[in-house]
Amino acid sequence: MVEFSLPYASRVRTGKSHCTPVSTETAKKFQIYRYDPDSNGTPRLDAYEIDTKSCGPMVLDALLKIKNEIDSTLTFRRSCREGICGSCAMNVDGTNTLACLKPIAEIRGDVKIYPLPHLPVIKDLVPDLSWQYSQIESIEPWLQCDTSSPPFAERLQSPEERARLDGLWECILCFCCQTSCPSYWWNGDRYLGPAVLLQAYRWLSDSRDENTGKRLDMLEDPFRLYRCHTIMNCTIACPKGLNPGKAVGRIKQMMFKRSE
Repeated sequence: MVEFSLPYASRVRTGKSHCTPVSTETAKKFQIYRYDPDSNGTPRLDAYEIDTKSCGPMVLDALLKIKNEIDSTLTFRRSCREGICGSCAMNVDGTNTLACLKPIAEIRGDVKIYPLPHLPVIKDLVPDLSWQYSQIESIEPWLQCDTSSPPFAERLQSPEERARLDGLWECILCFCCQTSCPSYWWNGDRYLGPAVLLQAYRWLSDSRDENTGKRLDMLEDPFRLYRCHTIMNCTIACPKGLNPGKAVGRIKQMMFKRSE
């Protein structure tokens, strides 16, 4: 696998052009990162020109049109097409986003599409997220209680306690924030990153969870938590409008209060 990074994008060679004359004002050219490990393994940019009037309004619609009608070898992830699954996260026009939520009309000039940056690329627009999922697993993202649950009842929360989870549970683990964070680019082997720390704070904020101390102990590390330098790229990049940077700050506050 090859690792894709944004500075590397300028050195990707020009590849095939699939542009045919489209005599319409709605023509749009898409330059798409291609990498096939089974061939010569050299990344390239292929160009495709389509009539946007004949496809849906989002970047994902254009990718599907290209794959279905022009080049069936183009590889990318997608599933729900509604901004729920996070599968189609990629770098579009220089910004990490979900292809299914990015309108083509917002992009001036050619549409440049790359995989999420600073990750090993399996093929084309498909990054390897194995390490990120292992980091998610390391924070044990499930309810942990030492006491038995009430018989024939669920663990209850007040409306105020439930409201603390708003802005946290909506995370779809697309990793747009994770791969936009320079601190994660430099220390991704040890720093958990904004997406994982947002998930950690979701469980630290849950009134039903009884292992707050254990969770904070796990995060008490010069790298796992404190490599965050509040650059805030993560919050800017989140396609769901969440604030991972704020969640990381709240964890740091919990650490400080515990040490008093």
